[in-house]
Parts: sequence; C-alpha cells; structure tokens
Amino acid sequence: MSDTRRQVLVDITIAAPIDTVWTALRDPAQIKDWFGWDSPSLAEEIKYIFADTATGDAASRVLAFDEWDGEGISERVELTAVAGGTRVRLVRSGGPAIDWTGVYEDISQGWITFFQQLRLALERHPGERRRTIFLSGPSRPGVGEPSAELGLGATTGLPPGTAYEARLGTGNPASGEVWFQTHFQTALTVAEWGNGLLVVTDMGVSPSRPQGGGSVLLTTYGLSDADFEALRQAWTGWWTARYPKPSA
Repeated sequence: MSDTRRQVLVDITIAAPIDTVWTALRDPAQIKDWFGWDSPSLAEEIKYIFADTATGDAASRVLAFDEWDGEGISERVELTAVAGGTRVRLVRSGGPAIDWTGVYEDISQGWITFFQQLRLALERHPGERRRTIFLSGPSRPGVGEPSAELGLGATTGLPPGTAYEARLGTGNPASGEVWFQTHFQTALTVAEWGNGLLVVTDMGVSPSRPQGGGSVLLTTYGLSDADFEALRQAWTGWWTARYPKPSA
C-alpha cells in the first residue's frame, strides 16, 4: 500500500481581517483580482474551481476542493485569525508520498503565486482592479533561465521587504521590494507599474523544456491604456525572442 501524507503547500499571513480574506476567497468579483491572470477563460475557471468543485464552510473558515479524479488527492484552504491578520494555509492530502523538492510542479507553484497575489491585493490594493501580462515557454538553445536573463541575480536570497533597484533585461527600470522567493520563483513589487508585482518562475529542464524555460506574470495597477500596451509589447517582444511557444 502506498504511503500518503498531508503537505502544506502555502503558509502565509495576510495583514487583513479573516472576514475580508474569506470574502476574497468566495466572491467571484474579488477572486478575479488575485487568481490567475487576465484571459478569456478566467471567469469560467473561477466558477469551476471555486464554486462547482469547492465547498466553503464559513463557520470554520475552510474551503475544501473536490478530490482529483482517480488520484485520491484533495486540497483545502484553512484560515485562522492571528495577531496582525489572517494565517492562510493550503493543505494537500492523500496520494503517494512523493518528495517534490527541486522538482517543478505546475499546480503547487501556481497556488504559491496566486496566494501571494491575494496578499498583494488585500494589503496594497484593496478594491482596485488589476491588469496582467502572462508569458511562458521553453528556452531557445543558449538562453538562460528567465531570472538570469532578466538580470535578477542581485535579488537572490534577499529577505522579503528588502528594497531593490534594477534595469531589467527588457530595458525597463524597476524598483520596489522583494515580495517573496522560493526555489523556483522570484517576486518583486514594481513601483513603476502602480506598485504592481513581477513574478518570475524558473521551471528548469524537463522533456518539454530540454533547455529549461519558465514564465513571467506582470500585475499592474493604474496604468493608462497606452502605457499598459507599451509594456505588453515590450515584454512580449523580449520574451518570444528567447522563450517561444512550442509549435502545436
């Protein structure tokens, strides 16, 4: 019989009341301000994940997601009121006891990104609407991981809250603070994007990424249409030259 385990994927504290965080997990209008990124399918994804296949217990402040089909794995979000705000934990239960250390896995890394985006939305931008740019793909031969190509080496290992200034590989200036870092992800607030967020993910080598690769997720607030479009074009051009989408 395979061993199973209970794995904590996310454990963060958000400086907001527990009722505020709970509402942000249950109200689709608020979920779209932190979950995923702008896409034509975002509303449908939110409905499926947070309504059709999830059950919320308002009394215990637990949001339980349905078990993965045929895999015996389930996930739940647990909220606890703590000094200074709300502790948010995402817990995965069941399945084989696999050690994912050093192995990139989309779902886990996605949840880490999204709950940090929730923290940004509630702590820095309550009630504000965001606009995002998401790019991903495998590296061309001779191209390094995204964090290296963007020139983020100086931020490696810096604790959250540390101030930084940089001129990114795209040519854009950026300043702000380190928001969070993991083995795969570097996230920086960016004052130039309305105190937005840049999340850079180095996904490493895999059969679909023989040279490595990764993704970037840009979250912006308050940019004009012209400034947002200029940012989108600059990043898309820089990215596709180095990390083109695989052919269908």
